[in-house]
Amino acid sequence: MRNRPLLLCLLVLAWWTLNGLVWTGQVLNMREATGQALDALQVLRLELASAWLWVPITLGLFWGVERFPIERGRVLRALAAQAAAVAAVIMVRAVAVVVFNDWIGWYARLPSFGSVLATSVLNNLLMGWMIVGVAHALVYAERAQRRERQAMELQSRLVHARLEALSAQLNPHFLFNALNSIAEMVHRDAEAADRMLVDLGALLRHSLGASQSQEVALREELVALDHYLGIEKMRLGERLRVQWGIDSASLDARVPHLVLQPLVENAIQHAIATRSTPGEVSVRAGRNRDRLILEVRDDGGPRRAPAGSGIGLSNTRARLACLYGADHLLEIVALVTGGTLVRLDLPYRAAGVPA
Repeated sequence: MRNRPLLLCLLVLAWWTLNGLVWTGQVLNMREATGQALDALQVLRLELASAWLWVPITLGLFWGVERFPIERGRVLRALAAQAAAVAAVIMVRAVAVVVFNDWIGWYARLPSFGSVLATSVLNNLLMGWMIVGVAHALVYAERAQRRERQAMELQSRLVHARLEALSAQLNPHFLFNALNSIAEMVHRDAEAADRMLVDLGALLRHSLGASQSQEVALREELVALDHYLGIEKMRLGERLRVQWGIDSASLDARVPHLVLQPLVENAIQHAIATRSTPGEVSVRAGRNRDRLILEVRDDGGPRRAPAGSGIGLSNTRARLACLYGADHLLEIVALVTGGTLVRLDLPYRAAGVPA
């Protein structure tokens, strides 16, 4: 922090000023209880002078501890440095009493320097080491906070790198499947293959446009999904029917980029493409208070692949874990009536609102 030294000086000054005022009150109470004459201004001057003398000393001890803290591998060196600093404090306080006594009036008649030094040892030895201890506590707390910040930054970078790797894995996987579908169609219906390429180009433009962000608005995700379904409808024809159930209140919600496409692809691959009769895939989205619910349902029979297998679903699980931690739910339910339901429960955050 740029203002940290100034803040520390102000805090130290405030502490010792408060300390001087407290001691002033205690001394006045003791004198009143013993019937001694009261001179409040004199007592205040004595106690504040003694307290304020600790301000530069405290800052000096803090500086010394910050430079020579007691830590592993440097214990003896640090203890020697702190002991020397405390000894210097005792000497400085004794010299200050001798120099400023005529002005402050600690002693009516100044004793010998040896007596003043002995008194300084009794009065300041423990206080000096207490300040050293407080300084160490501040140093260790600051180091702990710095390590925590570094750990959080490292974790954030690791999560970002993980998401980038997962996105890089997902896009080639989808592109390979789409091109494979187009290649199959070229020999049967060149015009349909041409329309599939148009949809693929639009989907790739959308993917590249959103590549800088891990989350997009649901309305953008649905546009991308529509282009993908256009490709699959050309390949499967009347065998693929799509039903939409999108709540308009959920269109501004942020969702992971290309989160629905692998779920729909998985439904088509395992429930529609493997049968000769028409099948239906429904895509639904709705908001439930502070939650966003996304569902992909098919009416096919039992899946050939175990639920959650394949690059698409495993990639989706990993991305959700990186983005939301434990604050999400992805469940795959085998329906009694036949088919499978994949439900996503995510925190609702409006597009444009920082995460």
